[in-house]
Amino acid sequence: MLGYVVLLVLAFLIMIALEVPGLVKKKAWRELAAFSFFLLLGFALALSQVLGLEAPNPTDAIEALYKPLSEWLK
Repeated sequence: MLGYVVLLVLAFLIMIALEVPGLVKKKAWRELAAFSFFLLLGFALALSQVLGLEAPNPTDAIEALYKPLSEWLK
């Protein structure tokens, strides 16, 4: 399992090394912020999968949000 974690970290470090210098050179701060957010989100989800943890199901959140509205409309 440790080998998979190391490979995952290396893959994300390669993505950072390829993308971040260009964004900094262009001074694309908003794009860098968006890239960083999605990269961290992707890393967290990938790491949870590698470690065998259960990731939250987005359908549950959507259902909890819209369930009161659907019951009110019945």
